[in-house]
Amino acid sequence: METFALVHGAWHGAWCWEPLVRELEARGHRAVAVDLPCDDPEADCRRYAQVVVEALGGFEDAVVVGHSLGGLTIPLVPAKRLVFLCGLVPRPGAGVLDPEDGEPETFVPGFQANPIRDELGRSYWPDAAAAIEWLYHDCDPETARAAAARLRPQGLHPRLDPAPLSAWPGAELVSIVATGDRAISPDWSRWTARERLGIEPVEIGGGHSPMLARPAALADLLCRR
Repeated sequence: METFALVHGAWHGAWCWEPLVRELEARGHRAVAVDLPCDDPEADCRRYAQVVVEALGGFEDAVVVGHSLGGLTIPLVPAKRLVFLCGLVPRPGAGVLDPEDGEPETFVPGFQANPIRDELGRSYWPDAAAAIEWLYHDCDPETARAAAARLRPQGLHPRLDPAPLSAWPGAELVSIVATGDRAISPDWSRWTARERLGIEPVEIGGGHSPMLARPAALADLLCRR
């Protein structure tokens, strides 16, 4: 039996993992989904990681899965395996917006024009239809509408601050790329897997939210290791 720690991305919460939790538990595993304080404008990746560590009760042998922005948090969590799911991959000491030479564009063109900022500097989605188009286009309509309705504001520290890493941890690294991702560019995800993590990416069909659109297929990938 594995213990999976599920770390959501920007604007989301533990709720987005519910279909995957059911699939993992049906396969005999334990799954812990956390609510990060993403709507706290002062919270950074260190704070997010602290929440995950506390949820695991100090257990350091988990498979820690970071979706999207959650990829910036998971290297700070002691783990046996780190899984970047459509995830941003940090570069020690650098910010997401500080590209390396030859690095492809991180985001799909047009994606970043949709979330706007509130008076606290947090990004949020004012238009549910746009959120569905970019984040949930391959989910069934009911799931997509319910997900868009639960999105929260997202503080900017995790994305803007330099990654608080001096080196990569010793955990096994896995990158899962969604071939139809409309948020994080699949080409960027493949590049970072090979050039930054030194691994070959694993691919899954569909868009940016496979934990909602195809949880059984995602659970199969996660349990195949």
